[in-house]
Amino acid sequence: MPTYHEILTTDLSTLTAAADHWDDVAEDLHTQETAYRRDVHGISMGPSWQGLYTTVADEHFAVTLKEFQKAQTEAKAIAALFRDAHTQFVDLRKKLESARQDAVAAKMKVSDQGVVSYDTGKLTDGDRQALAHDPDYQESVRKAVASWQARIDQCVKDVEDADKGVEIAFQAVVTDSDMGDGTIGGFNGRAQGDIEKYEAHEAEDIAERVSAGEASQHDYRELQRLLHGNSGDKAFSQTLLDGLGARGTLQLSNSLDSLAHYDDKQHGSQYLDIQKGLATTLATATKDPHSDFYQGFRADLRKAGTERFEVDGLGSVPDEKVRGYQSLVTLMQHGHGYDGQFLKDTADDIRHAEESYTAQGTTESVWGLRDRFSGEDRGWFANDPLDGVLGIMSHDPEVSTEYLDPDRNDNLRYLLHGRNWDTVVDHYATPPGGTTVGIPVLAEDGDVRKGFGAALEAATTGEAPGGYHAAGPHTEPQARILQHTINTLYTDKHAQELPKGLVTPMAHILTSYTPDTHETYAESSSKYDIDWDSEGSVWSDKDGAHLAVGHQRLAAVMRGVANDPEAFGHLYGAEQQYTHHVLETIPADAGDKTIRDRIVESSRAMGAYDGIRSDIIYDERFEKTQWAADFNHGIGTALGTALLFNPVKDLGPVGDLTNKAIDVWAYESNKEHTAEANLAATEQNAKTYDAGQHDVEKLVRAWADSRGHGIDSDWTKYYVHAGQNDYEHGRDRTLSTLRADR
Repeated sequence: MPTYHEILTTDLSTLTAAADHWDDVAEDLHTQETAYRRDVHGISMGPSWQGLYTTVADEHFAVTLKEFQKAQTEAKAIAALFRDAHTQFVDLRKKLESARQDAVAAKMKVSDQGVVSYDTGKLTDGDRQALAHDPDYQESVRKAVASWQARIDQCVKDVEDADKGVEIAFQAVVTDSDMGDGTIGGFNGRAQGDIEKYEAHEAEDIAERVSAGEASQHDYRELQRLLHGNSGDKAFSQTLLDGLGARGTLQLSNSLDSLAHYDDKQHGSQYLDIQKGLATTLATATKDPHSDFYQGFRADLRKAGTERFEVDGLGSVPDEKVRGYQSLVTLMQHGHGYDGQFLKDTADDIRHAEESYTAQGTTESVWGLRDRFSGEDRGWFANDPLDGVLGIMSHDPEVSTEYLDPDRNDNLRYLLHGRNWDTVVDHYATPPGGTTVGIPVLAEDGDVRKGFGAALEAATTGEAPGGYHAAGPHTEPQARILQHTINTLYTDKHAQELPKGLVTPMAHILTSYTPDTHETYAESSSKYDIDWDSEGSVWSDKDGAHLAVGHQRLAAVMRGVANDPEAFGHLYGAEQQYTHHVLETIPADAGDKTIRDRIVESSRAMGAYDGIRSDIIYDERFEKTQWAADFNHGIGTALGTALLFNPVKDLGPVGDLTNKAIDVWAYESNKEHTAEANLAATEQNAKTYDAGQHDVEKLVRAWADSRGHGIDSDWTKYYVHAGQNDYEHGRDRTLSTLRADR
């Protein structure tokens, strides 16, 4: 085991000197081969060499000649291994030296043995006093020392791991792997000059013992070391997976899952770390979609992907078996950095497996299992592999956009319209009077569409999923995906009751498109003022791509979001912010028409949002007070975050709607929304909805005040009345699209 001192002081040039020596050995062996071929082996090939002993001699001479050739292969491989080792050790030593330099720069001392301590010699008298008497200072120093020590120790550990790899390679390179070459313990004619390939073969041997249940704790530690140090190396990764094959890779992953989650939870973190290394190995090996390895491994995965595998303890049903693609995606969830083409190809192959299964006439899902796989304890298993791979894909928004773009393929339509999402048993259908359990009836799992929702969010916003997004800019493919999503949900009558798993992602997405939804409800621009039921269009200008769909379709999807009051509250808050932004951008010298148009348009948009909120009062599914409280919390969250829209900076003090004004307005608005929710859910109350009217009133008065007009001046009242009139227009129009019986 190399020490810190040895790593920094060892003369690594001896490795390249040894490599040069072994190159010389290979040349000498070549010279000897030439002489042997000419002076010995050549004799047996002449016409004068005949008889029974000739045949025996020929065989021995041929074996010896072959040994000369194999010896050269072995010598060249040894030379290459020495150079490979030199490269690795030089690189690792530089990292250790860099870590030491960084530690010293951070006021640490590093001894000749690699022990880190705080360099008190550089402290002032005041600092020394503080260090002696201030417990917080002492604790910060202790943490800093521990952190730098950990970094130094890890660098030393990396060299130790590399040293073990070199040892494995040198032991294997001199081993005769051909038992049929006429020699026992001869030279290795299959010798290779790549340390990582030998480590991959070692990992393959251990993996086979793991899958067979014959691995020792030493095996697990060694496999962990091999994957930790080499999973990012292409030669190692492809060699290992090529040796295991797709089936062997999945069996290894299943074995590790069984150990981590059921059989040996005590060492669970170790098994999961091995899974992480195996997933990284998979990501590294599949970086080049055009390589022979990629094509062969993908074809192998197609076969293994629908095969059945046992995973100990996974299901409550004793004979339950999982499909290969479920195991594959479970493994992939431990890694990252997958090539986009590999993700798309995997998703395509999983979809093909689904459609092929359905084509056989069954109405069940190929992934159907007699258990549930969601929540903290069970959600780690990718029982829906297509949804799982989409979740992984969501970490790469560009790839997600490519995969879901309806101009490229029909994947989005399949996921929204054609796919069977039922993957777990809901109950068993027993015939009337039957005494035995009938056929299983499948239903959606608890985390259904989690991956699809994340991929859809990434694809339409161009950003990582899981939170609310600033407004634009977007690309045409991003906007096109949202347009297609809204239209498909509406046409399939799934808009007002959004599919489970899509409510929050759609809220996140629509926040990013607030300028477009605002203009749709404002009914002013010709590109947005389209037929209520229009599929709309996507176009681009200097601000990026824009989206318009029929008012009725957009409102229906937003009503679906409103089933989650907090999510809808955030949409409402984003519209409030954008309305402030619109009014702030009105030029200081604007005429009456410009001012009135902006206020009317903004009031219509706010009215449309309140039309959606109004529909909640009619719906008896909701406890109105709680809905209002959650809705208000969503507004507060939206207004409490960084502004989603760029504040105006060129109007000077005139036109500045301060955050304080927004906060006061939001506070008063929320009080009215909550009080309103406490009223009886009568038709008259739903038609009146005074809180929204007051929102417009307070907004316009605050804006007028920022422009130097009294909040009760005739000038201000004129615009308040104009806004309130069109607020009612926007609200009633939206409510009419949602509830024709009002």
